[in-house]
Amino acid sequence: MVFNPVLISFIYALEPVYNVLNVPPNEDYFLLLMLIIVVVLVAILAERIEKVRKLNELNQKLKVQTDKLEDANQELEAFAYSVSHDLRVPLRAIDGFSRILVEDYEDKLDEEGVRLLNIVRDNTSKMGHLIDDILLLSRASRQEMKLNELDMAALAKSVYNEFQTDVEGRNIQFSVGNLPPAYADRAMMGQVFQNLIGNSIKFTRNQDPAIIEVGSKLDDKEVIYYVKDNGAGFDMKYINKLFGLFQRLHSPEEFEGTGVGLSIVQRVVRRHGGRVWGEGSVDGGATIYFTLPKDKPK
Repeated sequence: MVFNPVLISFIYALEPVYNVLNVPPNEDYFLLLMLIIVVVLVAILAERIEKVRKLNELNQKLKVQTDKLEDANQELEAFAYSVSHDLRVPLRAIDGFSRILVEDYEDKLDEEGVRLLNIVRDNTSKMGHLIDDILLLSRASRQEMKLNELDMAALAKSVYNEFQTDVEGRNIQFSVGNLPPAYADRAMMGQVFQNLIGNSIKFTRNQDPAIIEVGSKLDDKEVIYYVKDNGAGFDMKYINKLFGLFQRLHSPEEFEGTGVGLSIVQRVVRRHGGRVWGEGSVDGGATIYFTLPKDKPK
């Protein structure tokens, strides 16, 4: 058999393989070896092609599901926004006509009638607050974030100052520690502090003095901020409900609220790449923690 010079060079290039297999280097063995190699390569290539095909199918299915989820979220947000705005008109009418009846027809109503009308007005007011909170929750999900370096201590103090009418006449010891700066959206982070500090002011209503502390802890990759108080607290067995939408751990007779505030906090913090959790005990106060990344976002 005549050996092609190129083939000969390939044969002897594979001489170590022949040595391992303990066979003489000739063209027949070379062709057999090349055939085996080709079969193996074809099998590997076919497996790769199949994996790529399945991956493309999964990506396509995932894209379809993602598009459906995005459409559903947009429809839900539009529905909440529309319903919230549409509900304001009848609520204003109910409250307005109830007020007119109380003010202009008080002499024609007995005490029970006036009491019932005032209950109607109180409930329309609660519904109005609920609508406002739903809109804030919707805005927290879709609002464009403008990340800047924030002085978190100054922001916490500024937010507390907005509650002056609520704390007037109360003995509240409010303190803010040396909080590290954070890269976050000012308006959205202001909403976080408004809900957390506002909750502490509300749930320490029966304490004298009321103690509210805003502080921080350093971690390797994130900064942990917290708002701590000595208020009513909560039972840790209900911790899973703490950040649930419309979930309340206290009765409306004890403390007013809609059960949306901490859901807003959680949504804002997660959009910033952070975490949120809470600790507390009944009549032993509560601490709500949230984290923000330590490094400046790229």
